[in-house]
Amino acid sequence: MTVDPKTVPPVSVSEEPRQPGEKGSVADRRRDVSRGHLWLLRIRALLFVTVCATFGVLLIILPWTPKWTDNPLLLSMPGLRPIVSNGFVRGLFSGLGVLDLWLGFWEAIYYHEASGQ
Repeated sequence: MTVDPKTVPPVSVSEEPRQPGEKGSVADRRRDVSRGHLWLLRIRALLFVTVCATFGVLLIILPWTPKWTDNPLLLSMPGLRPIVSNGFVRGLFSGLGVLDLWLGFWEAIYYHEASGQ
């Protein structure tokens, strides 16, 4: 038995109003998931930039303050104090802070969202 395509009514995908308790279409669920995923990406980027900027500034400033050499950890290990108070080590940690700060700002400047969402 064959079916004539002219006699079969076409199936249309029309948006009908949903009744309370009726589940949404697949497209609606995908849109909601992509919207939620987009906000998760935005929050992740914001937290990453905040953490990088905070640790960057902390690592730039902290090695040059007295708190760097006069802390309880170094008071219990006197052999480590000359190494930590060396200018090269302080500069190394400040350089890591600059790198961390740069990484956070780079992420903030070059953050982009996928088009079409």
